Amino acid sequence: MENLTPAAEAYLDKIRTYIDRMPSLSTTVTKVLAVCNQPNTSPNDLNRVISLDPVLTGQVLKLINSAYYSLPNQITSLTRAIIMLGLNTVKNLALSTAILDSVGKEGMTCLSMDQFLAHSICVGVSAKAFASLRKTPSALLEEYFVAGLLHDLGKIPLSNCFPDDYKRVMELANMQRCSLMRAEEMIFGFDHRTTGRIIARKWQLNDNMIETLWFHHAPGEASEENKVLVETISLANLYANLFEIGSAGDLYQEPVMVQQIITDSGLGWNDAAALYNTVEQEVEKAQIFLEVGK
Repeated sequence: MENLTPAAEAYLDKIRTYIDRMPSLSTTVTKVLAVCNQPNTSPNDLNRVISLDPVLTGQVLKLINSAYYSLPNQITSLTRAIIMLGLNTVKNLALSTAILDSVGKEGMTCLSMDQFLAHSICVGVSAKAFASLRKTPSALLEEYFVAGLLHDLGKIPLSNCFPDDYKRVMELANMQRCSLMRAEEMIFGFDHRTTGRIIARKWQLNDNMIETLWFHHAPGEASEENKVLVETISLANLYANLFEIGSAGDLYQEPVMVQQIITDSGLGWNDAAALYNTVEQEVEKAQIFLEVGK
């Protein structure tokens, strides 16, 4: 952890207590993550875990038969659904719906939850679209979606634990026309990346998710293994902010950071901006994907 002032440590102690009280991921979701992280996992392995959970079984079948995939015939076999969806998609369905269910119950004190989710979904689908531009294997594209979806999780405990202070953060960002992250650091002594990383560790998310939460404003500091993912999420976050699709409170972009993010991404901004219509359509599809979990 960073070197923090006593005041920042006091804030962080309250945040840790708050996060400790947040529900853990269900046993089924934890097992799904564990099974999918094993190198030789088969659809049958995943079927054995999911079939014991009627809710998750229903979600998987609901997804494969939804407008997201628009298949001509209904799929009723769980194993076949897992094969058709792919292990990564099933894992990320379980993970994203479980996490959104957990944080959705909290709501947000200072930010609109609907606007926050719209921003998060846009970052997820934009990241997925940018990853496609970079010729990322299709089996990995859902990883980009989920990493984008979760990147700003740390704002929720900050907003809910300290609503008055977080309103000051938003006022400061507006007054100084700076990023929310910079204003958070001025008020709290740390920012939403720190709280996001604490949540990710509580839920035992894998390293690429932890690095996304921690480095999405500084992708150059990510490990070589996860750098492309984090750079892509960072660009997608900028994209959602500049095109004002939803809002996670970041109304002002700092020019130096903008240029650095675009340079680091390795994608031309014109190429990214040209995907606007695709992103809009994918946002609608992603909402179907996430509705499945409700």
